[in-house]
Amino acid sequence: MAPVLVYTSRIMGLPLLDADGATIGRVDDVVLVPPHRAIAPRVLGFVAAVQRRRIFVSVGRVGELDQLGLRLKGSAIDLSPFQLRPGELLAGGLLDRTLSTGEVVSDLALMASERDSVGWEVATVALGGRRSPLRRHRASRVVPWREVADIWDAGEVPAELGAYRDMHPSDVAAAVRRLPLAKRRKLAEAMDDERLADLLEELEEDDQVRLIQGLGVERMAHVLEEMAPDDAADLLGELPKNQQVELLAAMTPDEAGPLRRLLRYGEKTAGGLMTPEPVVVTPGTPVAEVLARLRDPELPPALAAQVFVSDAPVQTPTGRYLGMVGVQRLLREPPASDVGRCVEEQGPAVTPSMPEAEVAARLAAYNLLALPVCDAAHRLLGVVSIDDVLDAVLPEGWRIAIR
Repeated sequence: MAPVLVYTSRIMGLPLLDADGATIGRVDDVVLVPPHRAIAPRVLGFVAAVQRRRIFVSVGRVGELDQLGLRLKGSAIDLSPFQLRPGELLAGGLLDRTLSTGEVVSDLALMASERDSVGWEVATVALGGRRSPLRRHRASRVVPWREVADIWDAGEVPAELGAYRDMHPSDVAAAVRRLPLAKRRKLAEAMDDERLADLLEELEEDDQVRLIQGLGVERMAHVLEEMAPDDAADLLGELPKNQQVELLAAMTPDEAGPLRRLLRYGEKTAGGLMTPEPVVVTPGTPVAEVLARLRDPELPPALAAQVFVSDAPVQTPTGRYLGMVGVQRLLREPPASDVGRCVEEQGPAVTPSMPEAEVAARLAAYNLLALPVCDAAHRLLGVVSIDDVLDAVLPEGWRIAIR
């Protein structure tokens, strides 16, 4: 089947919708990153007008894009003013650009990304003749994005930035560690928040602190919001107390709250290792709905292997914890059955004060990928996943040793 194309000129002006479909703003522009080698220009996010402000909406926060509008996955948005960073392009700035052939760029066609399960990339460029003062030019031909290479020049950008965009974050971290500190910081300033968050998660704490120095409170707060909560809390724990308070105050309350709770626990305990964002459902949730949530491509594999069941509320700290169910068991159940019927036992929950070595032993003993952490009232506080335990118990500097 031919890919479905979405034209940027039709995106601009669409309503910006929250997860419930309510209009909260209007889409003004599309933010692109230039191509690198044979990789097409891709959509980094959107510029939207909300409450008389122009803000940035990351592509990762978008659930759907159709003729009705741009629908977000949630209701929370960052109202900080949009700023175009080095290495980024606005689709609106490319329209009407005259090429050396005399043709004019009339539109850009986007399609679902072939490299990323979430997002879009530029497929083709519509070109037209020069427009008259009385009417807008019309497209006379459509060409692949490669045929208009000169329009993708985003100015002086570190050469490494283009190469890093499609590398695994751990490979980017290995390459960045070899650069002088000044060049690392220049790259950090040019990276988008999500990519910088991914990079920080793969660095040792000392390298993280050195890299973020000089970024500014607002920028660093946005990056922390993009990081996994347990990784963000670890980074905050390396900073002076006054800087922690300043950064948490600059974050949205929904993002800062879980980090404040994590910072209460010792670094080498289950509470210090856990993530407060597992998949939690009530016992009456249909199996089909649970499996749909576990299919979320942004969910880490260790957290997608099982669902945790509790009484309401399901946000941590939850209601009374009831147990967990592995995805293999869910696949054997009728889709319409309640997940509560699949819970065989409460599972080996641990306390937040349990030392990390005991947590590792418990995971190994029960052959689990994630372990529930509960308080004295048996409310689920979070889960410790096997990747976090490995990161904690491996010798210091292990990331460098494997390169």
